[in-house]
Amino acid sequence: MSPVSTKASTTVDARTSVTSPASPSSPPPSAPGAPDSPDVPGGADSRMAPGGPGFRRMSFALFLAGVATFALLYSTQALLPLISGDLGVSAGDASWTVAAATGGLAVCVLPMSALSERYGRRTVMTASLAVAVTVGLLVPFAPSLGSLVALRALQGAALAGMPASATAYLAEEVRPKALVTAIGLFVAGNSVGGMSGRVITGWVAQEWGWRVAVGVIGVLAVACAVAFRLLLPAPRHFRPGSLRPRVLLGTVRDHLANPLLRRLYAIGALFMTVFGGVYTVIGYRLAEAPFSLPQGIVGSIFLVYLVGTVAASAAGRLVGRLGRRGALYAAGGTTAAGLLLSLAGSLPLILLGLVLITGGFFAGHAVASSAVGRTATEGRAQASALYQSAYYVGSSAGSTVGALAFHSGGWAGTVGVGLVAVTGVVAITVLGTRAARVERRALALA
Repeated sequence: MSPVSTKASTTVDARTSVTSPASPSSPPPSAPGAPDSPDVPGGADSRMAPGGPGFRRMSFALFLAGVATFALLYSTQALLPLISGDLGVSAGDASWTVAAATGGLAVCVLPMSALSERYGRRTVMTASLAVAVTVGLLVPFAPSLGSLVALRALQGAALAGMPASATAYLAEEVRPKALVTAIGLFVAGNSVGGMSGRVITGWVAQEWGWRVAVGVIGVLAVACAVAFRLLLPAPRHFRPGSLRPRVLLGTVRDHLANPLLRRLYAIGALFMTVFGGVYTVIGYRLAEAPFSLPQGIVGSIFLVYLVGTVAASAAGRLVGRLGRRGALYAAGGTTAAGLLLSLAGSLPLILLGLVLITGGFFAGHAVASSAVGRTATEGRAQASALYQSAYYVGSSAGSTVGALAFHSGGWAGTVGVGLVAVTGVVAITVLGTRAARVERRALALA
């Protein structure tokens, strides 16, 4: 979606600083050399760009943070059939171990973004991962479904400090022309985390059970969190903001009044509804007749996430060729084609369908999330937090509704839910295209 579709977004170009001005009531910036110091030399743009100092370290650090975030957030998704059997619960009940985590993140992402405006992006991201990995080490010991769901909700709430703060950090520290690429790398880390978490848990659980499997993911996340903190460069363009509720609510109100941002939030939610539903249910489909695949093989299906890594990393090039709205049309069409193909009774065709669904989803997510960072000229953490909140509400809805649809109508029911969501993505993008044309005509006549 092009930034020209709203007045707020037209001010964002290569000459526009991404640093939000501090509120008049904000405290003065921290001293140079402090962890979150805005120690920025005057004159030339000192933000990071590909090939420049610190860009690779920053990209790898946030890649690892993305790995830890998605590995923890969806650590139970590939294990739902085993959890159902061990705890004696239905697919719909077991799906709450996923929905609770994504729901906790959706609820807490906005308050955590406010903390990052006051205390710094790196500080909040570090604390977020520290709490999440600690809870992750407790999850294997949950004695019942209720306690497991509660721990997962707490874990999701802790992880809420990660996605919005990471996007805001990139919007402040990376040059605008490199922002889609940088966010694409972060999203690629998400895909690797989601893939590795599911593949590892599948094979470990086949030998030692689901509890050992989620414990292994907890240990992996600890290693990623430590490396992230050691590698991430100290922010140089951060300006502390206010924690006053009135200021926060005013910023949120302004973002929700922006038509482009509202469309991007809805697109993120709908894409994730598709993805959450498909990957929550696919394990049940492949474990049942006629496929009857063992748990290790079911977990290995998530190697398809590597397609998401490539698609997210290539999102910047896709936007360069097709434009933002063209890229969203392509992502939506690819996802819909994958859903239809997955209806086949042949395992190779189902896998090809998953490839298309995954590639379309990650490309669309990278494009929409980067557009949020470019559109919001102030309160970027809140703008990103609203996107992430919508995104994970979509994940929770997809996980729950997709599982219920599977229970009542089989895989076709889950695909039906996904197709409705993709239709919504295309319809919203059409509205954005029309709005941009109207605005261009008005500017031409002015």
